Amino acid sequence: MIRLIIVAVFLILFLILSIPIFFVEWLIGKVNKDAKDISSLRIVQWAFKVITRLSGVSVTVIGEENIPDEAVLFIGNHRSYFDIVLTYSRCKRLTGYIAKKEVQKVPFLSVWMQYLYCLFLDRENAKEGLKTILKAIEYVKNGISIFIFPEGTRNKGEELSLLPFKDGAFRIATKTGCPIVPVSLNNTADILENHFPHIKKTHVVIEYGKPIYPNELDAETKKHIGAYVQNIVQETINKNAEI
Repeated sequence: MIRLIIVAVFLILFLILSIPIFFVEWLIGKVNKDAKDISSLRIVQWAFKVITRLSGVSVTVIGEENIPDEAVLFIGNHRSYFDIVLTYSRCKRLTGYIAKKEVQKVPFLSVWMQYLYCLFLDRENAKEGLKTILKAIEYVKNGISIFIFPEGTRNKGEELSLLPFKDGAFRIATKTGCPIVPVSLNNTADILENHFPHIKKTHVVIEYGKPIYPNELDAETKKHIGAYVQNIVQETINKNAEI
């Protein structure tokens, strides 16, 4: 419980102290947009790294060298709020996450997310959902990576289970030709969700798979690309359960 309180206090203080930083970042953006993008990225990554340390989480990272130096579509399994904290702190390039629209209501956090090209998905409105995917496609074409959890929600099932990957998320890659990087996360729910409200020291494994280029897949595999990538993630989390 003490770790949760410490993390919550740090997060609240960070968001409150961000108010003047928003103005500074806005001014930087008026002069040099690229500088603003990178500084915003590094500030949020610093905060996420602090949260990871305060939570007592140790991380084993495998395959980070597989990530191409270009805009990619990251596809990950989703079991914890910490999935974003852990993966975003490792992004070397600008990366926008696709989050549920409810997150947009969180004061100050939503401002950082907008600064960092995150998008908010209305899961109940297909038309608005399509607009979000089209915006993500535009971002990728402009060199910004996108990270999405295609299960559509946090999986509250057994540790090694996956919910079906929704095919709509993969249009970002099939329409742009950008590589897909599977991201497999083990044990993240054991940080908080498995014993809420307690945060406990946990060992997490993150593995970045080899990039998948949609245009190099045969027609049948490309047609069922969601299931194809899900199978890769499933095999990887099964393998890493022993670590």
